[in-house]
Amino acid sequence: MKERSSGILLHITSLPGPYGVGTLGQSAYDFVDFLKESGQTYWQILPLGITSYGDSPYQSPSAFAGNPYLIDLDRLVAWGHLKPEDLTHLPKASLDDPVDFHDLFLTRVPLLKIAFHNSFSRLQDEIDAFRRRHEAWLPPFALFMAVKARFELAPWTHWPEDYKHRDPETLQAFLRENQEEVDFWVYVQYLFFKQWENLKAYAKGQGIRFIGDLPIYVARDSVDVWYNPELFKLDAKKDPALVAGCPPDDFSLTGQLWGNPLYDWDQMKATGYEWWIRRMAMAAHLFDKVRIDHFRGFEAYWEIPSASATAENGVWTPGPGLPLFKAVEEALGPVDIIAEDLGYLTPSFYAFKEATGYPGMRVMQFCFDARDSSNALPHDFEINAIVYTGTHDNATTRGWLEEEIQEEDFALARDYLGLTEEEGLVAGIIRGAMATACAIAVIPMQDHLNLGNEARMNTPSTLGGNWRWRMSQNALTEDLARRIHHQTEVFRRLNHAL
Repeated sequence: MKERSSGILLHITSLPGPYGVGTLGQSAYDFVDFLKESGQTYWQILPLGITSYGDSPYQSPSAFAGNPYLIDLDRLVAWGHLKPEDLTHLPKASLDDPVDFHDLFLTRVPLLKIAFHNSFSRLQDEIDAFRRRHEAWLPPFALFMAVKARFELAPWTHWPEDYKHRDPETLQAFLRENQEEVDFWVYVQYLFFKQWENLKAYAKGQGIRFIGDLPIYVARDSVDVWYNPELFKLDAKKDPALVAGCPPDDFSLTGQLWGNPLYDWDQMKATGYEWWIRRMAMAAHLFDKVRIDHFRGFEAYWEIPSASATAENGVWTPGPGLPLFKAVEEALGPVDIIAEDLGYLTPSFYAFKEATGYPGMRVMQFCFDARDSSNALPHDFEINAIVYTGTHDNATTRGWLEEEIQEEDFALARDYLGLTEEEGLVAGIIRGAMATACAIAVIPMQDHLNLGNEARMNTPSTLGGNWRWRMSQNALTEDLARRIHHQTEVFRRLNHAL
């Protein structure tokens, strides 16, 4: 029998703190302590990449770089990179106001440039060693960001032709003239990785492991596509004729039109899947387990004409399948992967996933469909799976109960789980998740706090207002830790490393 465990889903940006966004600072360390006190094993987060279009962590200008917004400013003061007075001009927000991405866009890079000028020269040897360790992705990333700054953040597809097509002489001349800007972006990544690795080491010492999140696709306006156009399905102008998404499902009646360029899997295979091996190596370095978003796309992916207004008119195209993951394992050894297997699934996908051996996901909000007697209920959930009450793309469980669930579906959930107002409806659904046979149960922090849709993280296929929720500075009480610990113990999911 697999060892049972549990964890909490909370993105770094949702932590409270003084500078408008959760960071890798004291609040993150406090949350690790809370997880330990609660008997948890895992802290699950969303992608750590730089946010871009729609402020989404799933649309980043690099598949490898970390988000500068997550760099903790107080630690930069403690390290002597900044002075306390450097922070006095920041907007005075409460510790748990929703994330203001516009404010972060205006304030963070200027502050980090002050830190860069204060400390780069004395850290240059250390930073150069960091650059060498990450030479496969970091120099192209830093160059990309520096060129992007030169052209006022325009997408690379709108750059002058010699930059767009990476003319060697043009880029060498740019490097000679803009080395300081390139060094700045290397420095930013040095700070991010130093703070992340410090936090991860602290968590490991407390018996806490990270579940990270890997988007299947990369953004069109990314260094990954600019620097490796041959690995993507682009036309002669380097524009995608077909883009990524998924067909209509429980999340969206018209499907999800992501707009990402699609991989040229034939070319990926011809290179021995080298890019993907490097990407998985980075994920394995950052996290203890790696949740791969939209795992369905490796067996078959939804191709949508780039001019489409919705994702409804696409076709399924075969993906790389098992050879990709065999190549990854041959290169790296076993990587602890979680397959996000939600949405429209087929027998061929189930066969593919079973062949990988990776655990999938089960979501309590999806299983109570009274119209479908063949629908898997919690007693059907297998051991080799991770059960959630909901995901970052769902309503909070309270919001689902108050605003979305159908009357007959609620009746089934109430009777099946024995839900009562006395216990609390959300608490009863958490109990149902913890009681399943699934080896791991992960509960969003919003559900442990019994919050409504004001705390929803993301509504798929919408722009604006997403990714902004932050936890109250007073949320992590001793009473809550005791209650979570007790339930975790009752269902034999206590952290065995503690």
